[in-house]
Amino acid sequence: MWRAAAVRALRGAGAGAPRAASGAAAAQLRRRLESELEDIRGAGTWKSERIITSRQGPHLCLAGGGAGILNFCANNYLGLSSHPEVIRAAVEALEKFGAGLSSVRFICGTQSIHKDLEEKIARFHQREDAILYASCFDANAGIFEALLTPEDAVLSDELNHASIIDGIRLCKANKYRYKHMDMQDLEAKLKEAQKHRLRLVATDGAFSMDGDIAPLREICQLAQKYDALVFIDECHATGFLGPNGRGTDELLGVMDKVTIINSTLGKALGGAAGGYTTGPKSLIDLLRQRSRPYLFSNSLPPAVVGCASKALDLLMESNAIAQSMAAKTQRFRSKMTAAGFTISGKDHPICPVMLGDARLASVMAEDMLNRGIYVIGFSYPVVPKGKARIRVQISAVHSDEDIDRCVEAFTEVGRKHGALS
Repeated sequence: MWRAAAVRALRGAGAGAPRAASGAAAAQLRRRLESELEDIRGAGTWKSERIITSRQGPHLCLAGGGAGILNFCANNYLGLSSHPEVIRAAVEALEKFGAGLSSVRFICGTQSIHKDLEEKIARFHQREDAILYASCFDANAGIFEALLTPEDAVLSDELNHASIIDGIRLCKANKYRYKHMDMQDLEAKLKEAQKHRLRLVATDGAFSMDGDIAPLREICQLAQKYDALVFIDECHATGFLGPNGRGTDELLGVMDKVTIINSTLGKALGGAAGGYTTGPKSLIDLLRQRSRPYLFSNSLPPAVVGCASKALDLLMESNAIAQSMAAKTQRFRSKMTAAGFTISGKDHPICPVMLGDARLASVMAEDMLNRGIYVIGFSYPVVPKGKARIRVQISAVHSDEDIDRCVEAFTEVGRKHGALS
């Protein structure tokens, strides 16, 4: 009897309208949250999620009937997210190795494809070893706490990605923040940090909101002068910067001077998910023992591993895709500048169209979509107040016609909303 009653109760609980928590504390929380959400809407910084009903690529279909939309805001730098060989590799890995491991790596979550991919990543970056994570956010969350102690110091660029900032917060090292790409300020902080046992300079290789590239030559020179190590996050560089797409350290000729690289499999390298750390074998061995996101997160699913592995194969077979980025990036930047827009950064496929006002960025992005161009406005807290922008990202699979159409739409919308005279 009681079993039947329990089943009826459970079925009843799962039906009908969702239940809200009751009580004074829950009501107080709801009022506070609704007030905060209204403030976000009022400031013009509300972030809506557009629903895509097609594969990721330069042309998209959106829910509600939007078809043939040109996509200029994906991290799909090499166009590999929907590459037929990448998709086929994912399907083969899924069929052979299953949907997932239901385990962390050290229990029963390491398959041969995980070790093969780690070896391939290390070989691609010309490092000793590599370790996989569920995301680069996890890689950044895991490295500083495992590596640094209260005797050490970490020196971080003020505009580093949120994941680097959060990772540094988790560690007990002494923390120094230097002005964005300011080598005089970094040197001053390095002098101040000489009292600590170990010094680690942490920087994005390419900054995702501004499209500028860290001055790694100068950073490495200062690191050598003041006996420091260099860490770079290469999420917006791996696969397409440098002669062979190895990133900013290859681009700037300092591969032998950068100690640690964190990067992602979720952007240029297939776009699925996953991140990694690559560097000295002893460091990677330590991370396998102490890095909390690695120890307490499920292994990467086989399909994701298959995608990334095939993307790396394609990249190591030929640098043609990576090299095609430069001309496309230059075409967009030069035409937008000629139209009167201010484009942040230099020679990077991240091309932020600087507008300043958050509401203007949001309204212009919506109007661009009405003209068939998918871009997104970025504002506080993603970027500093007063520095709102529309971030455009160029992909190797954009045609010249795609780029020209985007510039034409920007020019029309910019004039309409007073961003251009």
